[in-house]
Amino acid sequence: MTLYFLIKYLHVLGAITILGTGTGIAFFMLMAHRTDNAEFIARTASVVVIADAIFTLSAVILQPVTGGLLMMLSSTSIMERWILASLVLYAIAGLFWVPVVFMQIEMRDLARKAAEQHAALPERYFVLFRRWFAFGFPGFGATMAILWLMIAKPF
Repeated sequence: MTLYFLIKYLHVLGAITILGTGTGIAFFMLMAHRTDNAEFIARTASVVVIADAIFTLSAVILQPVTGGLLMMLSSTSIMERWILASLVLYAIAGLFWVPVVFMQIEMRDLARKAAEQHAALPERYFVLFRRWFAFGFPGFGATMAILWLMIAKPF
């Protein structure tokens, strides 16, 4: 196995991790939210925050490193339009992902507090959840578009 293919493997693995973890987190948060059970939401959100920190963050860091190495090893210019488009989309995805991380932490904390007090979830939780849900579409859409650009290299 050449160095190029090893780095390409890590790059593809990072993309899979970002998309897979993002999809899984969205699914589990949505399913927990639908229960309206503060204790269950708190437990689920706790795991989601950990998963985001371990898997998503490491992949988010890995992607530009492996992408840069692939460009260098293949003598590909950063000025290639598909790479520029990917970088813009990566920035867009990041602009939506970073706030989502803080929303998840706050939703977890609000659900924990409600569970401890045997109270209903506060309105702030629902505001955050709607925002979290809405932020998922452009963030996930951008990562899907990047994946397509990586495979198709259309321009």
